[in-house]
Amino acid sequence: MQSSPEILADSSPPEIITLDIGGMKCAGCVAAVERQLKQQPGVISARVNLATEVAAIEGKAGVVDAVAIAKKLTDTGFPTQPRYAEHQQEQLAAIVERRRQEIRQQIWQLAIALTLILLSGLGHLVGTETPIFSNIWFHCGLATAALLFPGRAILIDGWRGLWRNSPNMNTLVGLGAFTAYSASVIALLFPQMGWECFFDEPVMLLGFILLGKTLEQQAKRRAASALQALISLQPATANLVAKPQENTGSEENSELPLTLLTVEIPADRVRVGEWLQVLPGEKIPVDGEVCKGTTTVDESMLTGESVAVFKQRGDAVAAGTLNQSGAIVMRATRTGKETTLAQIVALVETAQTRKAPIQYLADTVAGYFCYSVMTISTLTFLFWYFAGTHIWPEVLLEHTAISMNHAGMNMIQGPLSPALLSLKLAIAVLAIACPCALGLATPTAILVGSGMGAERGLLIKGGDVLERVHQLDTIIFDKTGTLTTGSPKVTDCIA
Repeated sequence: MQSSPEILADSSPPEIITLDIGGMKCAGCVAAVERQLKQQPGVISARVNLATEVAAIEGKAGVVDAVAIAKKLTDTGFPTQPRYAEHQQEQLAAIVERRRQEIRQQIWQLAIALTLILLSGLGHLVGTETPIFSNIWFHCGLATAALLFPGRAILIDGWRGLWRNSPNMNTLVGLGAFTAYSASVIALLFPQMGWECFFDEPVMLLGFILLGKTLEQQAKRRAASALQALISLQPATANLVAKPQENTGSEENSELPLTLLTVEIPADRVRVGEWLQVLPGEKIPVDGEVCKGTTTVDESMLTGESVAVFKQRGDAVAAGTLNQSGAIVMRATRTGKETTLAQIVALVETAQTRKAPIQYLADTVAGYFCYSVMTISTLTFLFWYFAGTHIWPEVLLEHTAISMNHAGMNMIQGPLSPALLSLKLAIAVLAIACPCALGLATPTAILVGSGMGAERGLLIKGGDVLERVHQLDTIIFDKTGTLTTGSPKVTDCIA
């Protein structure tokens, strides 16, 4: 009796799909992306990491369409592309270049924002000596420039998030800055209202948010360098040769001539069973076995042993290890994502996307954080406008407002408008909630920890393992020979 294709599909092991996702700004974005991924047909589970901008999807084999999922996420504002093991180095180089451009762009935006902050501060320091710095129209121009240039990307992204029903931290930043700017423009155009102009707030808010984003991007770039170093261990090319002739006797392990006819091809195009030549000083391109020649191979990147290992016909060699002394011909046995190095890279990637229990809590809270903040801000305005100013009327007294006349700013004394007080407090709620590290601190810490471990040859399974490390009181090593720095050094010279 033959099994139906559906039964075979259900019994087959799930496949892991990796996606590179851009446009995520906070844990609220992570929650929105995970929610969309889990709604796709065939998806069993999905983990999204904000720091690495990577999603690991576990789905039914042959059912999940990575290209369709990437297109849907891209259409909703999160530029996405599937990551293929065969083109991992090229995709990683493109991601690194994109992040470098983003950092460069953010540095320019930060420079403009800090300049605007400096000019805004000069109005309070030397305003009496230089009238232009105390002119309210000058400060209005600074706030307008801050919104149009360095803050434009934040406002656009925040509005898109609100329009997609998935508000993020940029939504809160944009609402706080734009509301403060709008209220100040109203106060400037209608001075008889007695409202206060606070054009400095959007300038300061956007400037410090951009400073935090720039530092955040730098930390993410440094933290992801360990994974990039692992992937770069595998050479980009391989020398393809014809199958060597079978020899008998002692010639089997004789040295190879260096004049074999070779064809250089990308290492990710090598197929199982093909024959490759590896010269002294070159890295092994794929996993395989030696078929001709003898050599010594530095396998310290896998084993930690600093002494090179002798290799002859029939011995196995691993991708990324260094051929030292002799030319060999090898036969590929495992390529692409099946190589030992690719599995180590996949393990590190999985560890970086695997969430700690505390991170699940942080992401769950952050998923509702933006809605909560906007609700609290609205309730704050309603409470103080309809009840607070009546319960505590003294909060409206002894207020200093700024009005506008032909000479510039004019300080006037008078009671504060209930509407203005309520609006200022509502804006304050939005502003103080903007620099939220709730959803970034935990994944960045896990990323740094697993990345530093990988650099030192320590592979950590995930954030949940790191969270339990503090409970350890005993560590047992099965091989003392691997607990070395990887290369011997002369410590003493005795005559």
